[in-house]
Amino acid sequence: LFLSLTPPSSSSRTPLSLYLLSHPSFSPLSLFFLSHPSLSHPSLSVKLPQVFKLVGAGSAEGLSFGAVLLELLAITGTMAYSIAHSFPFSAWGEALFLMIQTVAIGFLIQHYRGSSLRGLAFLVLYFSLVAILLSPVTPLSFVAAMQATNMPAIIISRLIQVSTNYRNGHTGQLSAVTVLLLFAGSLARIFTSIQETGDSLMALTYVVSSSCNAIIAGQLLYYWNCAPPGRQKTE
Repeated sequence: LFLSLTPPSSSSRTPLSLYLLSHPSFSPLSLFFLSHPSLSHPSLSVKLPQVFKLVGAGSAEGLSFGAVLLELLAITGTMAYSIAHSFPFSAWGEALFLMIQTVAIGFLIQHYRGSSLRGLAFLVLYFSLVAILLSPVTPLSFVAAMQATNMPAIIISRLIQVSTNYRNGHTGQLSAVTVLLLFAGSLARIFTSIQETGDSLMALTYVVSSSCNAIIAGQLLYYWNCAPPGRQKTE
C-alpha cells in the first residue's frame, strides 16, 4: 500500500489526507492501522522470526514450553488489565499481537514434539481461560494481581530458558533475531521507564529483565556452532 501511494506534487492544492482517502489502494483497514501508531511498532512482529524458524526447521528443539507459559501469563495479564480499565486499543494492542505469536509458538512446541493433540488442548484451554478472564465473572482484584506478576513472570521465564540452554549445551531452534530484538527492547524500556515514570523500582525491574535477555543472547553466541544431536541447526 505505502509503496504504491505517490503523494501529490507540491503544486497540487489537494490536501494529503484527502489524497490518501481517495486513493484506490486505500482501505478502511489501512485507515485503522494508520490511526493507531502503536500497531506499526517493531515489537508487534518480534516473535515472528521464531515462529518462521520453528516451521522451517520442523523442530522445537531447545525451546522451553514452561517459559512460554510464563510469558503468556505476563502478556495476558497486561491485556486483561488494560481491557478491564477501558484503556484505548493503542495501549494494549501490542500485547494482543504478542499473545497470538506466543500462543503459536506454544502450539508449535507441542506439535513438533509429537503431541499435536496436546497442542490443540493447550489452545482450547488457553482461549477458554482468556474468555473467562475477560468476562464480568472475574473480579478486578484478580486481574490486578495478574498484572502485578507481569515482570516476575517474564524474568522467571527467561531464567528457565537460560537453564534449558545450559542443560542442553546448545540453543536449539532459538531464533537469534527474536532474542536480539527482545534484548534491545528491554534495554530501551529501561530509559523510557525512567523518563516516563521516574520510578527506580520499575527501572530496576527492566534492568534485571535486560540482564536475563543478555544472558540468553550470550548463550546464543557461545553455542552458535553447537547443533542439537542428530540435527543440523538452521540459520
